[in-house]
Amino acid sequence: MNVRIAADASTDEAAAIATALAEHLGEAVEVYVGDGDDPVAVHEADSSREDGGRRSTGDSGGSRGRDAKSTPDGPTDRERRLREEIEDIHEGGPEKYRERLAEQGKLFVRDRLELWFGAPTSSASADGTEDDESDGTGGVRFEDGTFANFDAWHPSSPDDEATASDDRLPADGLLTGAAEFEGRDVHFMANDFTVKAGSMAERGVEKFLRMQQRALKTGKPVLYLMDSSGGRIDQQTGFFANREGIGKYYYNHSMLSGRVPQICVLYGPCIAGAAYTPVFADFTIMVEEMSAMAIASPRMVQMVTGEDIDMQELGGPQVHARESGSADLVARDEDHARELVAQLVTYLPDNADEKPPTADTRAPAKSPEGIDSVVPQRPNEGYDMVDVIDRIVDEESYFELRPEYGKEILTAFARIDGRPIAIVANQPAHRAGAIFPDAAEKAASFIWTADAFNVPLLYLCDTPGFMAGSQVEKEGILEQGKKMIYATSSATVPKQTVVVRKAYGAGIYAMGGPAYDPESVLGLPSGEIGIMGPEAAINAVYARKLAEIDDEDERAEKEAELREEYREDIDIHRMASEVVIDELIPPSRLRAELAARFEFYADVEKELPSKKHGTVL
Repeated sequence: MNVRIAADASTDEAAAIATALAEHLGEAVEVYVGDGDDPVAVHEADSSREDGGRRSTGDSGGSRGRDAKSTPDGPTDRERRLREEIEDIHEGGPEKYRERLAEQGKLFVRDRLELWFGAPTSSASADGTEDDESDGTGGVRFEDGTFANFDAWHPSSPDDEATASDDRLPADGLLTGAAEFEGRDVHFMANDFTVKAGSMAERGVEKFLRMQQRALKTGKPVLYLMDSSGGRIDQQTGFFANREGIGKYYYNHSMLSGRVPQICVLYGPCIAGAAYTPVFADFTIMVEEMSAMAIASPRMVQMVTGEDIDMQELGGPQVHARESGSADLVARDEDHARELVAQLVTYLPDNADEKPPTADTRAPAKSPEGIDSVVPQRPNEGYDMVDVIDRIVDEESYFELRPEYGKEILTAFARIDGRPIAIVANQPAHRAGAIFPDAAEKAASFIWTADAFNVPLLYLCDTPGFMAGSQVEKEGILEQGKKMIYATSSATVPKQTVVVRKAYGAGIYAMGGPAYDPESVLGLPSGEIGIMGPEAAINAVYARKLAEIDDEDERAEKEAELREEYREDIDIHRMASEVVIDELIPPSRLRAELAARFEFYADVEKELPSKKHGTVL
């Protein structure tokens, strides 16, 4: 049936008339406005009704109003069209780009969400049958902005210039929403690399910003699953320098920093603006032979500097895991990346107002009875501090971060009696455990992050102190050492310090010594605390006196005598006698002692002086 109405009627009025007439007459109705050649509104007849589509005009059994069976039980054509549009959006960018993902060994973004949060789930339709068109995705609770930039590309768009060709822009290439991950509610964002190489543009930027701002409200962690070539240069108007543009990403990252854990996993070459999200995140995981991040692409580097370099050499996982320290962990593949994050979140609370989750107690992998035999008698002999840690912490709880960067300090999460702790330990197996600039920076960052999320700190001290020399001065040993001392000073979580062996120079300061408000400083019988080691001390104090002894054997005997005298002065027994340390304990009791002290001081509260903030970054 065709109906023509007045020229000044609105589209909504035309739609209402079409709907009412179709339901009443039981046939399709097309409504034309004025002299228009095309219908403004069309409503199909409802064939599912038993009365042939006509409205029931009489009462039945005393009931009044519309017959209950007049309402359709299944989805309407309008809903079916919407589902088809959503399904099309979920297909991502052009097929040729999806095919290239397999060649690169990585997943399509929605398959990646399935890996992280669970397989798509179907829902029962109104007639009780399984609905294969369900747009739910396992642990994905909901998605925001699925239709972002829809009008720019989809054939259903009212925009005459929209096209479904290689310019497909589903979800504007960036997915955001909320999901359940390992029993925890999280916010997530994920780039779709099939859409303009995961580049960021106005609508996607808006989604990203909203997700961050909502995380500030909810106090729930954020997962960034990054695979982006940076800003969409040919569409930069409207999102690059605007108040609510891409620059706001990093403002929001800064506001979220220390409020909720921000975890970033890189799945491709993240360039320019896209590279700042991983470095702003609290924890960054790169995937071997897949990830990269750099301030500029190799092509741009060559144009600016003349340097010819490929993406992996410029900013691949090994560069950032070993040289820059920007990557906390390197995963073998996508499955391994998820496994690493699943482990990581078990040590972290949802936000800064909560404490980390505890777990069941597990015995250590190795007996604490062997601790003293691990630590050599000679202070200059190397050993692996992990062998000590394995005898202290719960089995399989040791989770090291940035293992290839600044190796002379270990930074790791672990558990003692099920309680999460953050370990900062000197590593005598590397450069004698001396603190170099990169290790100091690594430790400072880890201490700062652990304190932000209420993870108690355990310092295991065995260091000759900060490294000396012209090279480390150029590399900023004083600046980086300052940051480590500042982080230790400012940490308000419970802190326990163990003098395992050497504690020389300012090393005892950075490693949570007595002056830095630890809840306890414990000593093992192998411990020494002094301005410097015996060799350096004797050389500094007695060099001239020793040089005056002509007989070589006599001089060596005198030097050994002076060293022993000095060693007695710095021996841990004297430190315990003078109450420099709180307790000297048998090494086999160290785990039990630490467990008791972390439990006792679990609720300790510390306050920093009233100020806007410190000036040390």
